[in-house]
Amino acid sequence: MTTLTHSAPLATGSDWQRATEEPAWVRRTLTGIALTFLALFLVLPLLVVLYGAFEQGLSVWLAAVTEPDAAAAIRLTLLVVLLVVPANVIFGVAIAWAIAKFEFRGKPLLLSIIDMPFAISPVVVGLIFVILFGSQGWLGDWLSAHELRIIFAVPGIVLVITFGTLPFVARELIPLMQQQGKQEEEASLTLGASGLKTFWYVTLPNIKWGLIYGIILCNARAMGEFGAVAIVSGRIRGETNTMPLHIEVLYNEYMFTAAFAVSSILTGLALVTIALKSGVEWLEQRNH
Repeated sequence: MTTLTHSAPLATGSDWQRATEEPAWVRRTLTGIALTFLALFLVLPLLVVLYGAFEQGLSVWLAAVTEPDAAAAIRLTLLVVLLVVPANVIFGVAIAWAIAKFEFRGKPLLLSIIDMPFAISPVVVGLIFVILFGSQGWLGDWLSAHELRIIFAVPGIVLVITFGTLPFVARELIPLMQQQGKQEEEASLTLGASGLKTFWYVTLPNIKWGLIYGIILCNARAMGEFGAVAIVSGRIRGETNTMPLHIEVLYNEYMFTAAFAVSSILTGLALVTIALKSGVEWLEQRNH
């Protein structure tokens, strides 16, 4: 008895390509939608800011960014960044080291606490610090007795921005250090290296790209923080206004050219941050 079998023709390369790729019109449509979205919500606002800043000429722009209140806002923003970023680097490296290299009770709770600034509204953060350190707050009497001022002063701004930017360095380093494990550190310690030498010559080279990436993100958030700072700063012109707050003041007073001029500086810093971020990603991929 003869059994007849019918074999299906083998799929060719073009068949596989048609089965695994979207049609050309779908790719073009999705690409067009993405580019249109980017143009409307990213490129166009950027061009509007730059046009508004330089519409009346370079001399007007220079006068707007060098007048006393604007200069004070720029200096305060840079000062806050210089204080906040190093603090978060120290905290981020320390907490990432503890979570990635050691086992202890309460570890999941600590991870949840690190993420709190992502979950809480910046305005609520500002109110929390007012309740704690305001003149009528829980620590208000003690601060007044010792002539210490936190709310409506620079320390309050530094505190709320530190809180808001706290997770960035830590969250970049924790998964990286967990993935790397602790074998190299243990080998270094076994060979007689101290803890400091082990960190400097073994751990730090392994996490440097993640650390730089976290610093860039932390710096970007610190420069642009608005909600919490608006609550605790008191918006005192020339004293506690950061660049975002000063831009709002200028815009509300219909000083549009000056507002766009200061915004252009913040935009320029953001573009530099993006360029650094892209450069770090490129170098990291190249080294791997």
